[in-house]
Amino acid sequence: METIKFEDLQLDDRILRAVTEMGFEAATPIQAQAIPVQMEGRDMVGQAQTGTGKTAAFGIPLLQKVDPRNKKLQAIALCPTRELAIQVAEEIRKLAKYMHGIKVVPIYGGQDIMRQIRSLKDGVQIVIGTPGRVMDHMHRKTIRCDYVHTVILDEADEMLDMGFLEDMETILSQLPEDRQTLMFSATMPAEIQRIAENFQKDPVTVKVIKKELTVPEVTQYYYDVKKGTKVEVMCRLLDMYSPKLSMAFCNTKRQVDELVGELQGRGYFAEGLHGDLKQMQRDRVMNSFRTGATEILVATDVAARGIDVGNVEAVFNYDIPQDDEYYVHRIGRTARAGHAGIAFSFVVGREVYKLRDIQRYCKTKIIPQPIPSINDITAIKADKIMEQAEEVLQDADLGKMVDIIEKKVLESDYTTLDIAAALLKMAMGEENEDIFEDSILPRDLDDLDRRSRGGRGSRYGRDDRNDRYSRGGRYEREDRYGRGRDDDRYDGSRGGRRNREGEEGMVRLFINIGKDQNVRPGDILGAIAGESGIPGRVVGSIDMFDAYTFVDVPQESARVVMRAMKNVKIKGKSVRMEVAH
Repeated sequence: METIKFEDLQLDDRILRAVTEMGFEAATPIQAQAIPVQMEGRDMVGQAQTGTGKTAAFGIPLLQKVDPRNKKLQAIALCPTRELAIQVAEEIRKLAKYMHGIKVVPIYGGQDIMRQIRSLKDGVQIVIGTPGRVMDHMHRKTIRCDYVHTVILDEADEMLDMGFLEDMETILSQLPEDRQTLMFSATMPAEIQRIAENFQKDPVTVKVIKKELTVPEVTQYYYDVKKGTKVEVMCRLLDMYSPKLSMAFCNTKRQVDELVGELQGRGYFAEGLHGDLKQMQRDRVMNSFRTGATEILVATDVAARGIDVGNVEAVFNYDIPQDDEYYVHRIGRTARAGHAGIAFSFVVGREVYKLRDIQRYCKTKIIPQPIPSINDITAIKADKIMEQAEEVLQDADLGKMVDIIEKKVLESDYTTLDIAAALLKMAMGEENEDIFEDSILPRDLDDLDRRSRGGRGSRYGRDDRNDRYSRGGRYEREDRYGRGRDDDRYDGSRGGRRNREGEEGMVRLFINIGKDQNVRPGDILGAIAGESGIPGRVVGSIDMFDAYTFVDVPQESARVVMRAMKNVKIKGKSVRMEVAH
C-alpha cells in the first residue's frame, strides 16, 4: 500500500496542525483518494466500510471550504443514528480546533428541541444530524438552507435500511441546486444508486478495493473492555501468557507514547515506534527488540511496516485498526516459521461491530474471552513458581536451605507450610485490587453478524404467509392472540424475555400503531434508532399487526427507548409505547 501523508494533500496549515496533534501519521486509503476529489468541488460517491476514516475523508475538505466569517449554515451531514451524529460532530470539531469561528452542532431526536433551536440561532456553519430531526427543523424554519454549499450522506445504506429513504430525498430536494453532494456507503443497493443519479451531477466514484488476504494461523481472541481499563487488561494478559516478545498496535503516535509510559511505569520493558522517531532512534529501538532487551514493541501501523522479527509470540490490537487489511498485517507479525502465535483485540462499545466486519472480511474466527480476574492471574503465577520450584528440587542441593528452615521452625510457632506459603507470596508480589465487575463473556461475532445481517428487502425476514418480521429471518405461525406457536413470553419477574432460541436480555415493547396506519417495519426501526440513539442493528424482532406492533429491544435500552419515544409521531400518528405483558 502506498503511503500518502497529510502534508502531501495541500491542506490548510490549521487543519494540518490539528491532524498532527491528533497523532495520525498517514491518510487511510479512502482519505487519500477522496480528499483530492472533494477539494476539486466534484460530487462524489465513496464506497468504504465503517472504520476506514470516512469522517476525516469528508470533514477535512469540508473545513477547507467553510467560511468562518459567515455565520449562516453552509453544510449538512446526515447520519443514521444519534450516536454517529455526535461522534462525527466531535471528530470535525477536533479537526477544526485551530480554525476559530467555525461552529459544529449535532442535531438528533431525543434531545430537547428548544435547546437545539437556541444553538442554531446563535449561528452555525455545519450541522450533523439524523434525517428526521433535520427535516423537523427545516419545517420549523430553524434550519435555513439558502447558503448550504455541501451536503453529505454518511452511511447512506444504513439510513436506507432504517427507513430514511424518503427523508433523504426530501432533504436533498430542498437544498440549493448549486451545491456539492457527497455520499458514503459501504454497499450500493439500487435505491442508493438512484439517489446518486437523481441528486448528484456527474459524480466521481471512489472505491476502496479490498484485496484477497491470507490470514495466518494465529489464535485470535477479543475482549470487551472499558476505555480506561485497556492497560490493566493488557498487563493481566502479559502476566497470564508471559510472551517473551510481543507487539502492541495503536492508531496514533500519541497513544503509542502514552501506552509505552504506562507499561514502563508498571515495570515492563517496553519501547515505542512511530513516525516522529529519527532513523537512529528507530534503529536503536529495533535492535533492542530483536535482542530481547525490549520485550514489548508498541507501534503505529505505518511505523511497523517492513519490520521482520521472527519470534514474536503475541500481538495486541490495543486500538482496533482503521482498515481491515491492517488487522491481517498486524497479526501476521506472529506465528512465523512454524511457531505458534496469539492475537488479542480490545473493543470498546460500538467497536465490536467493526471487529465483526473485520472477521467477516478476513474470513477468520475471533473468539470472545472474559477479562482474566486477579484470581486467574494469581493461580497462573503460582503454577509457574511451583514449576520452577520443582526444577530446583530436582537439580539443586537444598541441604543448607533445609537446615535454615528447620532452625526457623524450632525458634518460632510457624510450621514449614507457613514459611513456604510466605515465600510463595513474596515471589508472586503484591496484587492490585480487582477493578472489574464480574466479567460477562462477550457475544460471539458470528452471532452478532447474524443479528445484523441483511439489506432493505430482507432485513426483517418477511414471509408472505403472515405478518411476522424477524431480523434473523425467523418464521413463526401466529395464534389468534398474536403469539408464536412456541410462545415468546415476556418474563416480568426477570425484566426480560426468553425466546424459543433461548436468548435472554431482550424486552418486548408494545406500540399502538400497525399496518392500518400505513406504517412499515423500517419506519418503526428508524424512529427507535433515530430518537433513542441505539444502533438499529441491536433491535430484535418487529412483529406487525393491523392495529399494533411488537418490537424487541435490548433489556438495558428499554427505558431509554420508551422515554425517547414519548410524544413522537410516525407517519403523522402519535406513538404510545409500553412494555408488553
